[in-house]
Amino acid sequence: MSRALVKYVRVSPTKARLIAQEVQGMNAELALASLEFMPNKAAGIISKAIASAVANGSYEPQEVEITSCRVDKAAVIKRWRARARGTASRILKPTSHILVEVAPAAAEAVAPAKKTAEVKAPVKKAETKSAPKAEAKAPVKKAPAKKAASDETAEPKAKTKKAEPKAKADGKDA
Repeated sequence: MSRALVKYVRVSPTKARLIAQEVQGMNAELALASLEFMPNKAAGIISKAIASAVANGSYEPQEVEITSCRVDKAAVIKRWRARARGTASRILKPTSHILVEVAPAAAEAVAPAKKTAEVKAPVKKAETKSAPKAEAKAPVKKAPAKKAASDETAEPKAKTKKAEPKAKADGKDA
C-alpha cells in the first residue's frame, strides 16, 4: 500500500470531499480518467495526488485501486475587506489536506468470474373461482335535491340605491 499527502491546498474541504467520495474504491486508471473531465478545481488536485500515490508505490494505474481518499480541514487564511463607515468584513479562505491511499487490486476485482444464474421455472398462482365481475353493482342514481322554497313565498330582497355623486358647489359642468 502506498500513499500521497498534499498539504495546505487552497480549496474548500467540503467541495473537495464531494470529489473524493466519487473516486473512493475505484481503479486508479478509471479514477484518473473520470477526474480529467470534471470541471472542479479539486478534481485536478486529487488527480495529481492519485498519480503521486501510484508512483510512490512503483505501480501502474491499471493494477491498483484507491482504498482511501480523505480530505481534512487545514488552516484558514483570514483576510479583510473594507466596508461602509470605516468598518471591515472578514474573508475566510479555507485550505485542505488531501490524503490518497492506493493498494494493489485483488485478483477477483481485476478479472471477475462470470456466474451462471440458475433459471427457475415461474411459479403459477392458483386460480381462484370468484363471482364474475359482470354482476358488478350499477351506479345508483341519486334523487334530485329539494328546493328550499318556491319563488312566490320568498320575499324579494330590498334593493338599496347607491348615492349619486353630488354636483360641485361652484356650478361648473364637468
